Amino acid sequence: MANPHALTAAKDGPDAWNMYVYQVLDLSDAELGGVDLSGAHLNWSVVRGAQLSEADLSGARLSGANLSTADLSGANLSGANLTGATLNGANLRRADLSWADLSWANLGGADLREADLNGADLSWAICDKFTRWPSGFDPAAAGIRRDMTR
Repeated sequence: MANPHALTAAKDGPDAWNMYVYQVLDLSDAELGGVDLSGAHLNWSVVRGAQLSEADLSGARLSGANLSTADLSGANLSGANLTGATLNGANLRRADLSWADLSWANLGGADLREADLNGADLSWAICDKFTRWPSGFDPAAAGIRRDMTR
């Protein structure tokens, strides 16, 4: 269950959020669709299963965050730092990931169909046979490693 104080701060916008964030937050299963969290500090937060469709997370700091099974469909993650983030099973369909840093991120089972990956850094990111990519995208050319155990 998501922390109610964290939900209030998130819904009040990026300034309120940034004042609240210097701790590891649990936003698991939170309903935050369409919320403006642009530039928010979410490093190492637990955001498993959260509903963030159409949310503005542009420029957000999500390094090391656990976003497993989160719904980020149509979200704006342009310029976001997702270094080392866990995105297993996340829905990233139609998400704007342009110029985002996804290096070392775990994308096993993530759905990135129709996502904008223009300029995104995917070096050393991990995928598996269940990861879905935009049409014509070449994971190997982007420096992505495939986890052969899954």
